[in-house]
Amino acid sequence: MAALPVFRWHLAPDGYATYRQLRARGLRPGGQGVAAQLERPRRRRPPLVAYLYRVDAAKPVRPMTPGKWAALAKANAARRRCPKCRRDAGYVIPASLGTCTPCAFPDPCESPRSS
Repeated sequence: MAALPVFRWHLAPDGYATYRQLRARGLRPGGQGVAAQLERPRRRRPPLVAYLYRVDAAKPVRPMTPGKWAALAKANAARRRCPKCRRDAGYVIPASLGTCTPCAFPDPCESPRSS
């Protein structure tokens, strides 16, 4: 089993790119394995590692289909709906709160009036 070539941070040769760099160029790894890795040394901790892929073996990103667009829109709409009051909050509800801001922090001045 051959070991991967290891390059120091910012010293990778041309022809290699990280996943994010491929994505910025409109490419994807396309089934190829990791071709090399970058290592950024740190004091008293293990190095940071970034995996590199060959640019010449990368394939173009697949286009979004209408079904994928619809599924993405539905998922984003679900992230905006408050599970407590069932209203569209107008923003993505934070996972830390779990509900929209008015439900998470009710205003004590707006207590229901008794008639």
